Amino acid sequence: MTINEAQTLVDKWIKEYGVRYFNELTNMAMLTEEVGEVARIIARRYGEQSEKESDKNKNLADEMADVLFVLICLANQTGIDLEKALTKNINKKTQRDGTRHINNEKLK
Repeated sequence: MTINEAQTLVDKWIKEYGVRYFNELTNMAMLTEEVGEVARIIARRYGEQSEKESDKNKNLADEMADVLFVLICLANQTGIDLEKALTKNINKKTQRDGTRHINNEKLK
């Protein structure tokens, strides 16, 4: 699935099942909440915090998909083509950081 196809799929889902998009501020709060859920899993599963029994059955992939879904909602609401935006962003990073990380002694 392309990013454009994902944006279309989310838009179709919202119109068929979600009634309408939540406003942008609500979606921003929801995005923050979903990112927090991803952070909680990673901190406990891969970081130094111990994982609670209730967290062990949390699905990291599903939580990441929740983040992506809400991010796509925000892009759709604000008229952003994420595929174009990501391509432009990668090009910017390549020009700006093309040798920065390769030459970083801390990464060797």
